[in-house]
Amino acid sequence: MNTASHRRQAWLEDEIEQILTFYYPTCLDESTGGYIAQLNEESGAVYDQSSKHLVSTARFIVNFSLADQLNGPSWSQSALTHGLQFLREYHRDHDNGGYHWLVEDTQPVDAKRVCYGHAFVLLALARASESDACEVEDELRAVHRCIENRFFEPSHGLYKSKYNADWSTAVSYRGQNANMHMCEAMLACYEATSETQFVDRALRIARELTVELTQATDGLIWEHYTETWDHDFEYNRDNPTHTFRPWGYQPGHQIEWAKLLAILGRYVDAAWVIPRAEELFEASVTHGWDEQRGGLYYSLDRDRKPLVSEKYSWEVAEAIGAAATLYEQTGKQQYLEWYDRFWSYAEHHLINPETRCWYTKVTEANEPVPRTDGVAVEPGYHPINACFEARRSLADTNKHTRVSHDFKNDE
Repeated sequence: MNTASHRRQAWLEDEIEQILTFYYPTCLDESTGGYIAQLNEESGAVYDQSSKHLVSTARFIVNFSLADQLNGPSWSQSALTHGLQFLREYHRDHDNGGYHWLVEDTQPVDAKRVCYGHAFVLLALARASESDACEVEDELRAVHRCIENRFFEPSHGLYKSKYNADWSTAVSYRGQNANMHMCEAMLACYEATSETQFVDRALRIARELTVELTQATDGLIWEHYTETWDHDFEYNRDNPTHTFRPWGYQPGHQIEWAKLLAILGRYVDAAWVIPRAEELFEASVTHGWDEQRGGLYYSLDRDRKPLVSEKYSWEVAEAIGAAATLYEQTGKQQYLEWYDRFWSYAEHHLINPETRCWYTKVTEANEPVPRTDGVAVEPGYHPINACFEARRSLADTNKHTRVSHDFKNDE
């Protein structure tokens, strides 16, 4: 690959199409509806047709929406509406409100109400609203109301994590990951509607998690908190590879927040946003980048030493987006150099050269560990979003309208 090819708009658009083509049309479940996310990352063969996770459903909707927005394959719109129908009919709880976490064929098998999943539903509807094939504004408003009424804690400016199926009991755990993706969803809602309530909420979440709560952790973002949003340094200490709640600092989340802050910097006039993004980017590559073999370690212990040394592709995809958006915001050549370095690593170690599918993870020595079992939630979402953000950030005509915002006056 030419060293500059991945900076070009046409290449990035083609990469999105190639990633989607790995999944499509196999991912369309024509018997029960919805998407099949469980594809062998080497062969593309289905290893579980029945499991329909809320996150994978929402992420496929995002992916096909972005492809449609970029005038991608002709099947993007029909694939998008295919998933929306399943989200509406089978993930949505028509009696209690909210969305089921896991469905088998068309029956809910895990009906808990998870903020992380609802954040992705909101993101999916925001992206889908920009397609001519969809009328989802009422749904977007309804999901937003549900999230604000059920999950938001005004005294903390952040969101609860989980309820049982009938909303009668909320767990005491609080987590940054769900809030990070809620920030992402709010930014997408702002881009879709131009309503400042969404960007204001994104800014509030970002301030709480990347500034206020990091004062106790020397600037790094911790994952787990108590019911009163105190740091919980013991939660999952014996489970550092947990899918959604691993113990330790995650370099991938530090750099994902750097990306979100840089996107936020497009739209708000807040002096702290870009400097904080740069600090988080620097922390991620300083402590998380494997100088010998490349890639970002999955997690670090509290002394910032590698804890889980396997490398997950989503981290590098987020790093690509962060480098591109920070280059857009600062013009600093170092971010373009990191952008090239991240893509080079991905090409050599993370991407199946035959199909352009990104492996979920590789070993410390960069040997692929193809996913062949378990319920999948990622399918292509992180690399597609990396390409989408890079395309926006590296465009010569990229211009945005900023919202003046004095955060000190925000209640």
